[in-house]
Amino acid sequence: MMRLEIRAEACPYLKFAMSKRLQARRLDGIDHNPWVEFGKMASEYDVVNLGQGFPDFPPPDFAIQAFQLALNSDFMLNQYTKAFGYPPLTKILASFFGKLLGQEIDPLKNVLVTVGAYGALFTAFQALVDEGDEVIIVEPFFDCYEPMTLMAGGRPVFVTLKPSPTQDGELDSASNWQLDPTELASKFTSRTKALILNTPNNPVGKVFSKAELELVASLCQQHDVICISDEVYQWLVYDGHQHISIASLPGMWERTLTIGSAGKSFSATGWKVGWALGPDSLMKHLRTVHQNTIYHCPTQGQAAVAQSFQHEQLHFGQPSSYFVQLPQAVQRYRDHMIRSLQSVGLKPVVPQGSYFLIADISDFKTQMPDLPGDADEPYDRRFVKWMIRNKGLAAIPVSVFYSTPHRKQFDHYVRFCFVKDESTLQAMDEKLQKWKDELRP
Repeated sequence: MMRLEIRAEACPYLKFAMSKRLQARRLDGIDHNPWVEFGKMASEYDVVNLGQGFPDFPPPDFAIQAFQLALNSDFMLNQYTKAFGYPPLTKILASFFGKLLGQEIDPLKNVLVTVGAYGALFTAFQALVDEGDEVIIVEPFFDCYEPMTLMAGGRPVFVTLKPSPTQDGELDSASNWQLDPTELASKFTSRTKALILNTPNNPVGKVFSKAELELVASLCQQHDVICISDEVYQWLVYDGHQHISIASLPGMWERTLTIGSAGKSFSATGWKVGWALGPDSLMKHLRTVHQNTIYHCPTQGQAAVAQSFQHEQLHFGQPSSYFVQLPQAVQRYRDHMIRSLQSVGLKPVVPQGSYFLIADISDFKTQMPDLPGDADEPYDRRFVKWMIRNKGLAAIPVSVFYSTPHRKQFDHYVRFCFVKDESTLQAMDEKLQKWKDELRP
């Protein structure tokens, strides 16, 4: 049988095609993802995974029943709905959040349903950030903010939450992590297009106070800047703290996008239903991006979320409300984890809200400075790898939530997710007890 061989020099088109750059330049520098790296490592060892933020307990019964109804009732829910949101969902979101924000919200003009809050963020960046625009990002920050800014052609400008000193033996609190007003003001320039706010904050768990929000609002108004407010953990607030939406402050609705998540609201992160709320002057540009990218979100998930919000609207503020019950349960999980982590010398920073707490590992950095790893690798990354391999616990290094110049300054913290079933917390306790036994002389 005759074999046909094609030599590159005999086929210039083949050679030319193979030498072309494949990766779009907008991906330069953002192709490494810590979730892939640490998720893969956690799967290779027998660990209790407290890294990625998702509940390992079921959503409330009414939400599951709503999804089952969406699957089994109207067969037309298997088809397209309106591109910008299933009408019963946009209507209930407008009604529900209109009361909270003190606004008359039009379901057609002021609401966009997206593929998770992640989709809302991406749509917002693509719609509003242009080449050369500056975007102020409060760090530590949810790690997608920087690459999404860069992909849109913008320039990230970072301002850092700084922890206040604590008394000896006293646990740090997320409330001690604050912005310096002078430093924040200095970040605004004529090129500033947007500021990204995340409250409650991931990873620290800080809930921004009204005074702090008023400072941000005043600077945004003074410099004519858009605020993109990521509020996915708004129901997960503890110890009597109060979540305030910056869009509810005077003069801020007109310049704020408020982003929310059904996954975080109803403990169903895999549903991937999110939304953006805001004035039509901003939302119309998000609709343009949405129409020309994903076009449409799955109908049945939207129908289930609509039913779930209708349930919550009937029970809102009452003991029967899931938005009341969930933070009460999760606060107990938080307190359990705080006590357990302390037993091995980890020093939790008590969060006011969110799924997460960070723990100070400074003592380990002093006692075990030479953990395996690259010389330029932040200590917390090396510590998490050591903890996965040797202690059977997975977490996320907090340095991944910082800009490159600041990573070494904050490489003595690791992040744990405490929104976990009691069986998971018990498994954590067993790992920590073994660790504690190993520490005994």
